[in-house]
Amino acid sequence: MAFWLDLMFGNPIGLMSMIVIFATIGIMSYLMWMFIQKSKPE
Repeated sequence: MAFWLDLMFGNPIGLMSMIVIFATIGIMSYLMWMFIQKSKPE
């Protein structure tokens, strides 16, 4: 846990990489939700 806190808040590169990872997960889950919504039968 201390390693992750140091990676997130210790240097800006670690913080940027964590932001990129979470943004990617958010975008992918949004696209999956859209796909599920569109493929539902009426």
